[in-house]
Amino acid sequence: MKVVCPGSFDPVTMGHLDIFRRAADQFGEVVVLVTGNPNKQSGLFSLEERMDLIRECTADHPHITVDWWSGLLVDYTTKHGITALVKGLRSSLDYEYELPMAQMNRRLSGVDTFFLFTDPQFGYVSSTLVKEVVKYGGDVSGLLPAPVAKAVETKYHH
Repeated sequence: MKVVCPGSFDPVTMGHLDIFRRAADQFGEVVVLVTGNPNKQSGLFSLEERMDLIRECTADHPHITVDWWSGLLVDYTTKHGITALVKGLRSSLDYEYELPMAQMNRRLSGVDTFFLFTDPQFGYVSSTLVKEVVKYGGDVSGLLPAPVAKAVETKYHH
């Protein structure tokens, strides 16, 4: 079964990678879907840079591919014949945010959303938080894959 793990992934964290790999173990094939407008820089990394970093970090897992989409998520899943999404949950706040979207996606196209709980070691990690830590010179080793940590450092300090 092919599933989609959607998100902005600006940048991809170790928590994201854990969800991608666990989803691939359970469902077989995972499309990491980077969402956003490719013509508009709206984060630290461009859409292309995010996709390249995810590809580099998942190169050892042949059942994980990377794509992008700028429209409704259900339009992507319908176009590609995908019937399930996988989202990681760090806390009840993530659940409160994700539940209405999961219900709307189900209503619009019948796509189901499966939630995986984040490994506790990554439960506090967010892309926003690690960018903030790097920006002010803090250590994010173990929170970001090495190529991503280097890319974030380069963006902020060069």
